[in-house]
Amino acid sequence: MEEIVGRGLEDVVVAESDICFIDGHEGRLLYRGYNVDDLAREATYEEVAYLLWHGHLPKADQLAEFTRAIQREAALPADVEAFLAGVPEGATPMEVLRTAVSMLSLSDPDSERVGDQTDHVKALRLLAKTPTIVAAFDRLRNKRQPVAPRTGFGLAKNFLYMLHGEVPSDEDAHILDVCLILHADHEFNASTFAARVTAGTLSDMYSAITSAIGTLKGPLHGGANEQVMRMLLEIGDEDKVEAWIKDALAQKKKISGFGHRVYRTEDPRARHLRAFSEELGTRRNDQKYFRMTRQVEKTVMAAKGLYPNVDLYSGSVYYQLGIAIDLFTPIFAIARTAGWTTHVMEQLTHNRLIRPRAQYVGPEREVWVPIGQR
Repeated sequence: MEEIVGRGLEDVVVAESDICFIDGHEGRLLYRGYNVDDLAREATYEEVAYLLWHGHLPKADQLAEFTRAIQREAALPADVEAFLAGVPEGATPMEVLRTAVSMLSLSDPDSERVGDQTDHVKALRLLAKTPTIVAAFDRLRNKRQPVAPRTGFGLAKNFLYMLHGEVPSDEDAHILDVCLILHADHEFNASTFAARVTAGTLSDMYSAITSAIGTLKGPLHGGANEQVMRMLLEIGDEDKVEAWIKDALAQKKKISGFGHRVYRTEDPRARHLRAFSEELGTRRNDQKYFRMTRQVEKTVMAAKGLYPNVDLYSGSVYYQLGIAIDLFTPIFAIARTAGWTTHVMEQLTHNRLIRPRAQYVGPEREVWVPIGQR
């Protein structure tokens, strides 16, 4: 009997890919060979999405047309608008996003075409419409009318505009734009693998992205940044952080925002988010949440030697941008749609049905007993 691989497929290589590379020892993250640090400093989210889909950076005219195409596709079909208006009270944003994305296939004439030139069109429609879904749902649940997307705005700026109903500052729009870049892809994480498994059956793009969203919804994948912010709010004050964290660690509670299956050093995305948390606090003349998060980081590092991951500071960044806590994971999904759709297209390029085996550990020679003798 063969030896079982690591649980959760830890460190198991399942396919070749030229989309994303994680160097867990040096703390490097590359999209198509480009360091995410450079992309965060220089690129827009639209450029990164184009890079992921096409394998190269766009020229100026290509980027302009790509951005206009996203803006043209940002409006929602009537059936999805009606669904959002009738969502039962208490529905969570991730439930709503998962269902609305699945519904998008009903109004897409290309939805059942798989592995052809329409894949980029469907990917673009998904990229454009997911921010509109999230913003519209949040406004409707708060008894406000949805705000239509505007032409001339990048995806991040448009999302904040649709969410808040007012044009965001260039600084805030830039910060969210970089957050989307940092979350755009991350190799074969759980949701990406789920999308590829679905695509591998030759199901449609919408089904694959619905699978990914359903996987991201699980608290062991998405949602850690939500838990970080809820932790900060529960702690309440800066002077309580160290005692609270030490008590939680003594009780063996999980502190969200630390550690990673792949990284053995600091998550490179955390550096950018730490700086943004501080910048937002400075501009708003209130660095409470930045200082609290910094103290959490120092306390956990001293006690456990754990490095922060992408979630530790993203919570306070989104919170300071005026975004509701339960929208943090949907924003993750908005960003990752670029990566998910890229992986679906790569899977279909050299497709083989993904069908692993299990290590059977049950009995093998049971004897049948008639029902009257059991």
